[in-house]
Amino acid sequence: MAVLPVSAMELDPHAVAVLYNSAVPESKQLAETFRQARNIPEENLVGLEMPVAQDISREEYITRIQNPLRGEFDKRSWWTRGKDANGVLLPTSNDMRVLVIMKGVPLKIQPAPLPEGFKVPENDPIAGRNEASVDSELAMFGAEGLPAQGVLKNAFFGSEKPISESAFPFLILTSRIDGVSFATCGRMIQDAGEVEKTGLWGRAYVDIANKFPQGDEWLNSIVISNRNAGIPTVVDRFNDTLPMNYPMTDASLYYGWYDWNLSGPFLNPAFKFRKGAVAMHLHSFSADQLQDPMKNWSAGLLEKGAAATVGNVYEPYLGLTHHFEILHKRLLAGHTWVEACWMSIPVASWQGIILGDPFYRPFLHLENTGRMVADDNDFRALRAAAMKWPSDSATRQKQLMGAAVRMKSGIVSEAIALEAVEAGRMAESTLWFRNAEESYQSPQDKLRQRLSLAAIERKEGRKDLAIRDLKAIAEVYGSLPEATAAKGWLDILDPPAPPPVTPKP
Repeated sequence: MAVLPVSAMELDPHAVAVLYNSAVPESKQLAETFRQARNIPEENLVGLEMPVAQDISREEYITRIQNPLRGEFDKRSWWTRGKDANGVLLPTSNDMRVLVIMKGVPLKIQPAPLPEGFKVPENDPIAGRNEASVDSELAMFGAEGLPAQGVLKNAFFGSEKPISESAFPFLILTSRIDGVSFATCGRMIQDAGEVEKTGLWGRAYVDIANKFPQGDEWLNSIVISNRNAGIPTVVDRFNDTLPMNYPMTDASLYYGWYDWNLSGPFLNPAFKFRKGAVAMHLHSFSADQLQDPMKNWSAGLLEKGAAATVGNVYEPYLGLTHHFEILHKRLLAGHTWVEACWMSIPVASWQGIILGDPFYRPFLHLENTGRMVADDNDFRALRAAAMKWPSDSATRQKQLMGAAVRMKSGIVSEAIALEAVEAGRMAESTLWFRNAEESYQSPQDKLRQRLSLAAIERKEGRKDLAIRDLKAIAEVYGSLPEATAAKGWLDILDPPAPPPVTPKP
C-alpha cells in the first residue's frame, strides 16, 4: 500500500460542514466545541430545527432534515448540481467533503410503506427495505430521483486516496459525535486531539467468535496487520466471546463479535480503554440506540472510554457492514477516521454509522514520532523492532527477548509469547507468558498470563490441564473481580452439576 505524504492525508477544515439540532441547545454547544477544536470556519455550522427523537419517519427525514439541508447547501453555494444521463439530479461539484453530525440530530429512519405497485424481487431481502441510518442517507443527500429502497453503491469503498483527491462530488462522508451524554461527546473530541500529539499506543484485543468465515477472516487479517506493525495483540479464537471481567488492560484497540449486548471485559466497572482507543463489535444492531450503555455495543464502548467506533442501526447483512480489516489497514496507513471508515463500507443509504471525530488519525505517529510518554515506551520498543527487522522475525524475536530481560518488561515478554502462540510455538509461548507474569506488577496483568496458559492447554485439547490451571487462578487471584473470567471458562470446560430437582408434592 502506498503511503501518502502527511499533509495529503489531513482533512481540510474548510471542507467540513457541521450539522446540529437547533431545537437542542446542547447540540449547538457541542457543534461549537467541535468547530473550535478543529478550526472549522464558523460559517460551516448548520443548525436545523429537527425532531427531538432518536427514531423518525421517512417523511420527517425528508421534510425536516434532507430538504432543509439541501436548501442550506444551495443558499451557501457549497455545491453545483446537474442532471445525469438518467435524469438524476446530482452534485457536480461540492466544496463540502465531510458532514459531521452532532448529538441531538435523529439517528434512525423507520421503515415506511413501499410505493404502490412496488414488487420486491425474489431472493433479494435488501431491495424492498427503506429503513436506514440518518447518517448513511445523508452521505448522498444531494442526489434527487433515486429510490429510497435498497442501497446505493459507495464509490469510495476500497479507495486508498483521500476524499480530497476523489472524483465523487455526489458523496459526502458523514461522521457523528454522539453517545450517552454530551459529556461523553466532549471527551471523545478532546481525547482525539490529545492522542494525535503522541499517537495511539497500547495493546489490541481481537475476539474471533467463529460465526461466519467472512467476518472471521476480517479479524484474522487484523491480527496479521498488527503483528507486522509491532502492535501486541491478544487473540481469542474460541467460539465463546471473552468471559466476564476478562483482564483487558492497556486496551487501545478492540475488534470482536458476536453478542447482542455489551459483555465480557466491559462488564467490569473498573474497565477503561486507553485514551483515544478505537473499539468495535460486529453485530447487526450494535448502534440500535445510543442512550443505554448496557444495551447493544456502540454506546457502551464509548462510555468505557473509546474515542471512536462504528455500528449498525438495523440488520445490515454482513457484507454490507464496515469491513473491519480494510478499516484497520487504512488507519494504520495514516488515514483519518472518517475516510478509513468510508473506505471500508461498500454501500450508502443503509444501516451503518460512524462515531468519532472525523479528523482523528490514531496512528499519525506509528513511525515512532510524536511526543513521548513514559507509559508508551515498551509499546514503542515493540514498534521499533518491527520497523528495524520487518522481514526477519527470528532476529526481531531474539532482540526482543534480550530487551524483555533487560527491561524486566511484562509488556514485551507477553508480546513475545503472543506472537509465538500465533506461530504455533507453544513451548516458547509458555515460557514467555510465565516470564511476563513474573515481570508484571499489576495483578490483573499477571492473571491474564495465567489465562493465556490455560488457553494453550484448552487449544491443544488438554482439557484436564486447562481445568487445573483455571482452578489454580481462583486460589491465587480469587480476590480480584477479574478472576471471574477464569470461572467463566471453567464453567464451559467443567460445567457445574445442575441443582437438585425438588420433588413435586
